[in-house]
Amino acid sequence: MAFPATRKPATERVDAVKDTLRLGLTHRITFTVTERQTVPQFYPESPIFRAMPAVFATGYMVGLFEWCCTELLNQHLDPGEGSLGVHVDFSHLAATPPGMTVTVDCEYTAVDGRKVSFFVRGHDGVDVIGEGRHERAVVNYEKFNARVAEKGKAAQGAAA
Repeated sequence: MAFPATRKPATERVDAVKDTLRLGLTHRITFTVTERQTVPQFYPESPIFRAMPAVFATGYMVGLFEWCCTELLNQHLDPGEGSLGVHVDFSHLAATPPGMTVTVDCEYTAVDGRKVSFFVRGHDGVDVIGEGRHERAVVNYEKFNARVAEKGKAAQGAAA
């Protein structure tokens, strides 16, 4: 079954990322998990989530993995540029209780125009807790924010 396109085609050609971003570059961050990043706190509105074990939530792991990639990528962007996550393909392999420190390593693996790919792995000092592939799109934040503002206005107009 084929799904219809959900995005409008790009109307302008965008250049590739800067030459300083070289394949194989790596970056590392560390983060100590607190109660705030556990499953029951992820969506406290959900009684199902609130009843789950108090371990590092997959959603927070994804965000931490993205954080590592953004720190690597941001060193190689021009003023006014930033990046947005456009694809995640991670496996959450082991539970991490609050108080443990997660070390995340990412490696820049590919570029396709403005789309940049990374391999990411997290370890809590005992286990590899997750790993996988992540893609980010380099954007001009001013242009992106203007498009989002227009979308918001259109949605408000449609709701009225």
